[in-house]
Amino acid sequence: MKKVIVIFCVLSLLIFIRPALGLGTNTNSNNINSSVTTEQVDTIEETNSYNGAFEGLKQFYNYTGFANVTSGHALMIVIGIVFIFLGIKYDYEPLLLIPIGTGVILGNIPFIAGNQTGIYETGSVLNYLYFGVVKGIYPPLIFLGIGAMTDFSSLIANPKLMLLGAAAQIGVFATFMGALYLGFSLPEAGAIGIIGGADGPTAIFLSSKLANGINILADGTTVKNLIGPIAIAAYSYMALVPVIQPPLMRLLISKKDRKIKMKPPRAVTQKEKMIFPVVALILTLFISPSALPLLGMLFFGNLLKESGRTERLADTARTKLIDIVTILLGVTVGASTQADIFITKDSMLIFGLGAISFVIATCGGVLFAKFMNLFLKGDNKINPLIGAAGVSAVPDSARVVHHEGLKSDPSNYLLMHAMAPNVSGVIGSAIAAGIILSFLG
Repeated sequence: MKKVIVIFCVLSLLIFIRPALGLGTNTNSNNINSSVTTEQVDTIEETNSYNGAFEGLKQFYNYTGFANVTSGHALMIVIGIVFIFLGIKYDYEPLLLIPIGTGVILGNIPFIAGNQTGIYETGSVLNYLYFGVVKGIYPPLIFLGIGAMTDFSSLIANPKLMLLGAAAQIGVFATFMGALYLGFSLPEAGAIGIIGGADGPTAIFLSSKLANGINILADGTTVKNLIGPIAIAAYSYMALVPVIQPPLMRLLISKKDRKIKMKPPRAVTQKEKMIFPVVALILTLFISPSALPLLGMLFFGNLLKESGRTERLADTARTKLIDIVTILLGVTVGASTQADIFITKDSMLIFGLGAISFVIATCGGVLFAKFMNLFLKGDNKINPLIGAAGVSAVPDSARVVHHEGLKSDPSNYLLMHAMAPNVSGVIGSAIAAGIILSFLG
């Protein structure tokens, strides 16, 4: 009996759900109509499937870079490739140009906004890494590594050569005046001016404080975000030191003066090397307290090197730490050059001012060296070539001076002499940045 009741219930259920399943009656006409309806439904389903697949492909294409690329993106990607090429082919600052060039490519891959992809999109990975640039964290860490790998012996042995590093800073203030003339605001002009020091980390540090796209001017307008153009300009001209400086040296210095041999610097004791970073730290920061993050880390790194007790820390600072920070700094600075933000009239003006400032800085150092020779006699005279090392592109500018000296006289070794104005240029550009920041920050 139970089996009969179960069978009856199942049959009743099938009768009720049969219409819902689209099942027809047993008549032939209904079967034909049902068959036609089914074919139509299949056709519609196939069409819908085709349309759905097409729409999916279309949507996929709309999310690709091919659908969103602009001429600006293509131009910046080519620039990134050129940077990488220069770094690999011609060995122009490869530790800087290769990460920056890669970053330029990364920053200009077209994407759909809102997916937390771009460097300026809150929450993206690149945006988190870019925080170290915007807040000026990376430059002091770079200075720590520079201090740990720098030998100040040549400067200690011949302190008067520090004047050449100071003279080269004329490029900073000349560029500052030029930027004001072209219509940039005071803070923006101050950030642009530091390009004249040919010091990438200092340029990034100052622009992150003055031209960050956040600060409000007295008239209520917001300063422009010029970190990317300023950083790229500074590092580009640092990399082009072997191209820019030699023609200027030959133009301003006679063959006779290029052959001047300087007497060997005196031997510097280890005690002097240990005392120097402490004394220099106090003196420079009393002159320019705003440069504390840069100069403080520079001389701290040098003290780690010279103290003889912290070799592990010094080794970490000048190798692993500076390498990591250089990678992050280069890639994020490069990625900040998104075409819609970077390709502007302001960027072009900044590059033009950067070139002029670098020329002025080089000429300022060379001409001041010739001026100093008016008061020096005999073997105390200095070779004017080393004045070009007053820009703070360490150590490339000193190497260029050395090679240029060897071309004039194969027995004339200027590297150690050129390192004195070169490292003083680093100190001078940081002091100049601190002075500008104290007035305009």
